[in-house]
Amino acid sequence: MEKFNDIYQRAVERKGSTQMLQQLLAKPASKRQLVALSDDDWLEEFTRKVFQSGFYWSVINSKWAGFREVFWQFSVEKLLMMPPDMLEQKASDERIVRNYKKVKTIPENAFMIHEVTQQHGSFSQFIADWPSEDIIGLWAYLKKHGARLGGNTGPYTLRALGKDTFLLSRDVESYLRAHKIIDGGLQTKKSLTAAQAFFNELQQQSGLSMQELSLIIAYSVGDNRVGISQQQ
Repeated sequence: MEKFNDIYQRAVERKGSTQMLQQLLAKPASKRQLVALSDDDWLEEFTRKVFQSGFYWSVINSKWAGFREVFWQFSVEKLLMMPPDMLEQKASDERIVRNYKKVKTIPENAFMIHEVTQQHGSFSQFIADWPSEDIIGLWAYLKKHGARLGGNTGPYTLRALGKDTFLLSRDVESYLRAHKIIDGGLQTKKSLTAAQAFFNELQQQSGLSMQELSLIIAYSVGDNRVGISQQQ
């Protein structure tokens, strides 16, 4: 297994300098910032990521104001009281992307959030308390108890709202396979456990967040074009 310093130096070389690489990195939110998020914030971002999966993100984003209007700004409390026939009406509203199967996830994920809040005080507290050294356990929880939150949907939501997590992007997956850290299916328990162990080891070596490590690995390989040119 490569050492963190080797990965980091390759990312520096590919991006032009240490300063340029550092400009591309971002830290996750603090625990205090995470706890400040509302249950409604989580439901909105889960829904956004569910709809972005398989669609052009720009299409979903262009209609997002309509989504917020139709679904009461993603109020968990209001959506839990919504009768089934009203959901069908909302699913056909022209202000949103009309996909009934995905629309059904909204009350389902609202219920999941509500159940967690009953047990932990708030959904954000539950997320903030989950240790990043077992972030795949949180991914598994979202997949099991949520609706359409498996694969990268749950992890991308966590990243979007600031929870420290690595992502199995194409560049990260390519790295893990090239270095024989994973083989077989990406989402198998064996592969996920191996990926988590690898990131935990890198974190011990570097002291960086899972998010920063994930970005550094991605920038050290592949065809990503997010670097800043040396002339800028």
